[in-house]
Amino acid sequence: MTDENFKQALTDNNKTIVKYFAGWCGSCRLFSPKFKRLSNDSRFENISFVDVDAEKNPEARKLAGVTNLPFFAVFEGDKLVKAVATSKEDAVVELLQHLN
Repeated sequence: MTDENFKQALTDNNKTIVKYFAGWCGSCRLFSPKFKRLSNDSRFENISFVDVDAEKNPEARKLAGVTNLPFFAVFEGDKLVKAVATSKEDAVVELLQHLN
């Protein structure tokens, strides 16, 4: 996702989780397979999983109030529900449960 299509993607999807990352972020790279696995988890099949490069998309970053990386935010429509900076899968699952 980019600043150009981010808001539209949130509006088009009722429930979205966004992973904010940067190319230099080792923890972000390590979390990628976990994020992919969660996106295929049947518990979360009604949630859209989206990646945003936090360095290249300042508007998308501001919408979630990104403070550190990796950073995860859940949205209902274009409304931010909750966000957390973490590299722990349990914390991301807990965040996803706010949308179910």
